[in-house]
Amino acid sequence: MTKALSVGEALVAGLKARGVEVVFGIPGVHTIELYRGLPGSGIRHVTARHEQGAAFMADGYARVSGKPGVAFVITGPGLTNALTAMAQSREDSVPVLIISGVNRRDSLGQGLGLLHELPDQGAIVRSLCPSFQITSPDMLEPVLTRAFAALTTGRPGPVHIEVPTDVMPLPAALPRPPLPTPLRHPDPAQLAEAAQRLNAARRPLILVGGGARQCGAAVLAVAEALDAPVVQTANARGLLHGHPLCVPASPSLEATRALIAASDQILALGTEFGPTDYDMYLRGGFPDVSGMIRVDLCAEQLARHPAALTLQADCGASLVGLLPLLSVQGHGGADRAADTRTAALAELTEAMRHQITLLDTIRDTLPGALIVGDSTQPVYAGNLYYDHDRPGGWFNAATGYGALGFGPGAAIGAALAAPSMPVICLIGDGGLQFSPGELRTARDEALPVTFLVWNNHGFGEIAEAMRAVNVPVLGCDPTPLRLEPFAAACDLPFQSVASNPEALQRALSTPCTGPRLIEIRAD
Repeated sequence: MTKALSVGEALVAGLKARGVEVVFGIPGVHTIELYRGLPGSGIRHVTARHEQGAAFMADGYARVSGKPGVAFVITGPGLTNALTAMAQSREDSVPVLIISGVNRRDSLGQGLGLLHELPDQGAIVRSLCPSFQITSPDMLEPVLTRAFAALTTGRPGPVHIEVPTDVMPLPAALPRPPLPTPLRHPDPAQLAEAAQRLNAARRPLILVGGGARQCGAAVLAVAEALDAPVVQTANARGLLHGHPLCVPASPSLEATRALIAASDQILALGTEFGPTDYDMYLRGGFPDVSGMIRVDLCAEQLARHPAALTLQADCGASLVGLLPLLSVQGHGGADRAADTRTAALAELTEAMRHQITLLDTIRDTLPGALIVGDSTQPVYAGNLYYDHDRPGGWFNAATGYGALGFGPGAAIGAALAAPSMPVICLIGDGGLQFSPGELRTARDEALPVTFLVWNNHGFGEIAEAMRAVNVPVLGCDPTPLRLEPFAAACDLPFQSVASNPEALQRALSTPCTGPRLIEIRAD
C-alpha cells in the first residue's frame, strides 16, 4: 500500500508541479515536515545564513529566471526576518513565495507563550502582500492555486503561505496539476487608437520600466518602427544596449526630462513613475505626461497617473499587437537620443562619471554578466546613467524600497537561475556588513559570483548628503571588515585593486571557477 503524503510533502509536490526547481531556506522545528518532501522531489534546496538572505535569494532567482522564487522560513522570527526582503520584492514587482510554519491551530491568538509565537502572524504580512493559511488538508490545492494566481497574473509581488504545525503532518491528497496562466491581451480597439496616436506623432518617445524587461525584442521592433528614443528606468536597462535609439539615463536628469517635455506622444510600458526613478533628487517639476499612452498589467497602477489612453495588458502582447499597425517613418529619433545621452552624462559629477567608467569596465571584461547591486555609490551612479549589455542583467536595491544587504543573496539567486552566466555582486563595505554570511552560501554552492566590494570605509553616500545640507557627519564611519582575512574565512580568493579601470580589468580577467572577493579601494 502506498503511504499517504503529509500536507508538507504534498505542498512540495505541488510546488514541483508548478515549475519550482529551487527553494531557499533555513530549516527549523516548525518546518521539518516541509523538508520531508524535498528529497526525491527534484527541487534543489539552498541553505541561507539568514532568512532575509533566503528571501533575497528568491528575489534574485525570480528576476533572472522569470519564474517565482520560493523560500521556506520558520514561524515567527524567520518570517519577520524575511519581511524586509519581501518589501523590496513588492516595490520592484518581483514574484516571491514565502512559505512559513505557524503554531498549532488551537493556540493561535491565545498568547500561550509558545516558541516563536506572534499574536497574528498573517496580519503582519497582510499589510504588505497576500497571506494564505492552510488550516486543513483540503485547503492545500485551493491555496496553492490562489497563491500562484497572485504571483503570475496582474502585478507580481510577494505572496505568503503559512501552515500550522499540527496541519503539516496530516495526510493529504496530491494537488492536481495547475492550468496554464493566460496572457492578458490588449483590447483591439484600444490598440488601434494607440497606433493612430503614435502614427500621428512627429516626436514620439518610449518610456520603459521593469514591467517590460522580458520583452526586449518587441520593444526594439516598435522603437525602430516609430524611430522613437527609448528611455529606460534602472530595472529596464539592457534592453537596447548600444542602439542609436537607446537612452540609458534616468528620468531624474534634466537632459532626459527635456527629451520627455519635447516629445509629442509618449508610450509608457510597465513603469510606475516612482520618485526613485523619475525624481531621485525630489526637485519636482517633472514634465506633464498626461497625454501618454500607458500599458501596465495593474489597474491600480494605471489609475495613479492621468493618461490619454490606458491599456491593462501584458507589455509584450501589446507591443506584438501594435507593431503591424504602425506606419514606419523617420522622426530624427537617433539624433534626439544621442543629444540626450551626451547632455545627461555631462550633468553628472566627475566622481560619478569615473564610477560609470568602472561599470563599463565590468561589462566589457565580462560580456553578458549579471550585475546585481546593493546600495552603494557606483550603483547610484549607474542608475543615473549606464548602458548594460543584457536585458534584465542590471538590477539592484537602490531604487524603490532601498534595502541594504540585498546584493549577496540576490546574486546567489541570480547565479542559480543562470548557471552559465558570470554574476557580479556590486556592494559597498557598509552594505556587506548587513549580510556577510551569505558569502558562505555562495562557497557551499560553488557559484560563479564575484563579490565586488566598493570600500570607501563607511557610508560615503550618506556622509556626502549630510555635508551637502550642512549637517555634521555622524554615524557614517563604521569600521569596515578587514576584507582579506574575511575572504579567507569564507574560503574565497581575494584581490585588492585601486579604483581605476586598468586594475579592475586585470582583476576581473583572472580565471576563477567559483566565488571570489575583489576589493576596490575607493579614492
